[in-house]
Amino acid sequence: MRFEKTYSRYEPVVITGIGMLTSVGKTAESTWQSVQQGKSGVRSIAGLHGIPDDLLIGAPVELEVTQNGQLKVIALCQQAARDAIEDAEIDWSRVDRERFACAISGHMGDTEGIAEIIGLSVKTEEEVPAWHQWMPNTACSEVALEHGLLGPRSCHSTACASGLIDILSAVRRIRDGQCDLALAGSAEAINPLFAAGFRQLRVLADHQDPIRACRPFDRDRTGFVMGEGSAMFVLERLDHAVARGAHIYAELSAGAMLGEAHHVTSMAQNSDPLRYLITETLRRADMDPKEIGYINAHGTGTRQNDLVEARGIRAALGHAASDILVGANKSSIGHLVNAAGSVELALTVLSLRDGFAPPTLNLYNPDPDCDLDCVPLVGRVHRAESALKLSCAFGGHLVCMAVRRWTGIHSKSGYSDQVPSKAA
Repeated sequence: MRFEKTYSRYEPVVITGIGMLTSVGKTAESTWQSVQQGKSGVRSIAGLHGIPDDLLIGAPVELEVTQNGQLKVIALCQQAARDAIEDAEIDWSRVDRERFACAISGHMGDTEGIAEIIGLSVKTEEEVPAWHQWMPNTACSEVALEHGLLGPRSCHSTACASGLIDILSAVRRIRDGQCDLALAGSAEAINPLFAAGFRQLRVLADHQDPIRACRPFDRDRTGFVMGEGSAMFVLERLDHAVARGAHIYAELSAGAMLGEAHHVTSMAQNSDPLRYLITETLRRADMDPKEIGYINAHGTGTRQNDLVEARGIRAALGHAASDILVGANKSSIGHLVNAAGSVELALTVLSLRDGFAPPTLNLYNPDPDCDLDCVPLVGRVHRAESALKLSCAFGGHLVCMAVRRWTGIHSKSGYSDQVPSKAA
């Protein structure tokens, strides 16, 4: 069965499937349960080429790569995509693959394989040669090929904003009529070049206890920890989702992005670009600041990001900011760089679904200059109807997404009175 190609640019775009795996869970639901309970996937990392074993803390994912030599980031994308499609209960006989888009963010290519080719390391026999996965759009191509997705493709490489930008790209492809539904998201695996670069920038956290290393919005913060994982979404035009009887998590109400034009790594200290971004997103979503109940912050745990983000939220939302909970998941799962936006958006959607705001770990000594309720240490029952997700990336890429909890037909949302138990 194929649906008629009628559409409206004002038709809501909804989430009907989520796939996610991180350092604290192999599925979307197990990750969500762990994050609610305050579990951390952060630990010391050894065996990363070029980095001394005692100098790196991160949140890696244990994943068996089935093809010898395949990049871990590609395998992460593939697993999350399969889970999202299964969660969305896609019946391929009722979906037009020519109108099924794919938007998956870019990633680091096979640098180890290229090093072998040019003689900088020992060559090994591998099923997947380096030149098959050198391009940053390899994961996007492989996922689309696996599922036969013939609709428009996009692949953005915009640092920590990549995940949200590709989701926003997919929403626009649906709204302008190029497709009916899309698979969108991103993944990240810890890469030695990235790790070395972040070390040189001195933005990586250091602590005797790795679990306590990342401390967003805490006055004793020292930086972020690198993480691994992936999140993928099945996005659909509402009438398409309803016609096939899909269950719906949430509506992606609006999104906005802008460039700061300030500095390649520093953010504008007056927070004006971030203030404008949030205000513009609310305008596009037709939301009042008082409607926002939860904000999933970029929350890296660096002094610059935390201060600028807190000021921007306060400037954009005014007095309403005092009643909003602001969470930072990087304290639990690390900074997933290219995948940060998509994974944290997934957690935001599940927060709306279950009416629960997960904790910001290690927030023992809140910075008075970050005068927001950042949910320190223990999560809370918090029945919000709308939320914002922020991403602030090197290069001046800023993105904000507004999400509404879905309570209409085929809703997958349902509040639970049971509060998740705190992890021991």
